[in-house]
Amino acid sequence: MFDIYLLETIVNGILLGGVLALLALGLNLIFGVIDVVWICYAELVMLGMYAIFFLYVKFGIPLILACLAGIAVVAVFGYLVHLLVISPILGTAPINQLLATGGLLFFLQSFTTLLFGVEFRNIGLRLPVLEVFGMYISFARLLAFCTALIGMIVLYLFLARTYIGTAIRAISQDREVMVLMGVNSRKIYLITSAIGGGLAGLAACLLVLQYDIHPAIGLSFGPITFMICVLGGLGNMLGGFIAAFIFSQIIAIGGFYTELEWGYVIAFAVFIVMMFIRPQGILGSRS
Repeated sequence: MFDIYLLETIVNGILLGGVLALLALGLNLIFGVIDVVWICYAELVMLGMYAIFFLYVKFGIPLILACLAGIAVVAVFGYLVHLLVISPILGTAPINQLLATGGLLFFLQSFTTLLFGVEFRNIGLRLPVLEVFGMYISFARLLAFCTALIGMIVLYLFLARTYIGTAIRAISQDREVMVLMGVNSRKIYLITSAIGGGLAGLAACLLVLQYDIHPAIGLSFGPITFMICVLGGLGNMLGGFIAAFIFSQIIAIGGFYTELEWGYVIAFAVFIVMMFIRPQGILGSRS
């Protein structure tokens, strides 16, 4: 039975890793193309969760349509973040960009607290727990993992098979040369920001099935998402994918042998040690 419990923990860790990988994917995409870290990225997820809640619970819109609308809302917000916040300071020192997105993080938290208060909300949907070979698997987490995997495959095909996707990949590799070749970098940046926002909206659709919604929900995922991106190599989407599953397994197995909080402590300790050993990340290149 001990082996079954451990296997159940590993499986649930894998399912958690899929959602974390999706979060890291959007942040890595934005950094890889625009070379700006959005400290406020998790707050976009929080906005998407609130949008889905009000559309589904307050206005009675079917959940699937509410989720699609939530993705669209966050994609538009991602577009506006770049247009209004990032674009004016794009050529300045990186510290200015970090401070701007960090300031936006606190603004969004404070603004949503003023609008909606600090109480916890949820969509009131309880999905079943599946029993598979003696293991108990959360259907919500399984659904989130499958959806995240499909989303990542669709994004890969978009980047690999479309003209805009090719331009995004090219400009992430050499911004100066692509501008000389006539690529409109401003347009690509805006499209990338919208896609990154859409991925945050998709993550909101998956997390709203599992977690309560409140103004500080972004703090639950923001730090871990940022550390996953750094551990994988900032801007490296494959590295972020691998790091997400490393972190999720450390959290799951560490929590299994001790407590869940200790799982996070162990994950943070591993991150610190890895920064001494390989500061550029798992698949990052030395500058």
